[in-house]
Amino acid sequence: MAQPIMMRASLNNGIADIKALIHHDMETGLRKDPATGQLIPAHFINHVTATLNGTPVMEAQWGIGISKNPFLEFRVAGAKSGDTISITAVDNLGTQFVGQATLS
Repeated sequence: MAQPIMMRASLNNGIADIKALIHHDMETGLRKDPATGQLIPAHFINHVTATLNGTPVMEAQWGIGISKNPFLEFRVAGAKSGDTISITAVDNLGTQFVGQATLS
């Protein structure tokens, strides 16, 4: 299985640029299975947080409108080399996905 969150982080003049790809099917609950005609149950990421060395720097509430395998990019000021960026995503079933990158 692929890593749940693949991350890249770069640092330029104290500003960290974080890019993350979160592997998730992101089912809306509105789509039907073509074979059975039954609705596919909703299964989507609904909460995403990011921390810099354990301090929260970003929080997002998502819903069914986010695409499969969502890509997330954001910037954080005041970062320095060696700092750790962590992203945690939680879906509507309670499954938690974590990714981490160290700035260099």
